[in-house]
Amino acid sequence: MKTIKKVLAVVLAVLTVCFSFAACSGNGGDKRSHPDSEKILQSGKLVVGITDFAPMDYKDENGNWIGFDADLANIVAEKLGVKAEFVEIDWDNKFLELQTGSIDCIWNGMTITDEVKNNSSVTNAYAMNQQIVVTKAELAGKLKTVDDLKDLTFAVENGSAGQGAAEDNGLNATAVNAQSDALLEVASGSTDACIIDSTMAAAMTGEGTDYADLAASVVLVDEQYGISFRKESDMTDIVNSCLEELKADGTMQKLAEKYNVQLA
Repeated sequence: MKTIKKVLAVVLAVLTVCFSFAACSGNGGDKRSHPDSEKILQSGKLVVGITDFAPMDYKDENGNWIGFDADLANIVAEKLGVKAEFVEIDWDNKFLELQTGSIDCIWNGMTITDEVKNNSSVTNAYAMNQQIVVTKAELAGKLKTVDDLKDLTFAVENGSAGQGAAEDNGLNATAVNAQSDALLEVASGSTDACIIDSTMAAAMTGEGTDYADLAASVVLVDEQYGISFRKESDMTDIVNSCLEELKADGTMQKLAEKYNVQLA
């Protein structure tokens, strides 16, 4: 798809002045005024709700947010002529944060589910994922099916797709604040296993990682990642167009190879 930059003419009601909002588009589109793009243009920033979730969003040695999603959000924000500002949120309250305007979007390896669709305007899928069981390495090889999991205890992130997978399969799970906390529960022996995103499992477990004695085993769910904006937000279409451009020009593939993420 040919890369085209379009300008969304935004009428600012308070100032009655027109501003240009540089956005990405694969087609002509329209030039109507939209509240979300106005807000972002006026503030000069795209406020992104995240959690500490390698390899999607995590801090480097200097305290800066990096990762597949963080890098991609920075690139998209730059294309829009604003800055990305990352805010760490309680994942269980993510939609409340979005609806109250504390953040402009949720961009953090978020699984596209019916709950996500009902509570937000979600972009097209941009990456693939699975909900996967992680245990001590010596146990992982013995687990082949869901039936093998019935007598185990699990840690899951509260409000996550992993928690949903545990409930759907009748597993004994305790909710924790973050996927990283779920890994800690397994490493410490507090639980037998956890259910986390395969992207995090690949980055955080196995030889040469922080959790070298942990390993992935049973896959519970295949899924896709999307980015959430407020209901009926014009930003969903704008960001969809940006992602199409970045996929077409190879930018997303380079990030996928850097962070070991599978594109949708």
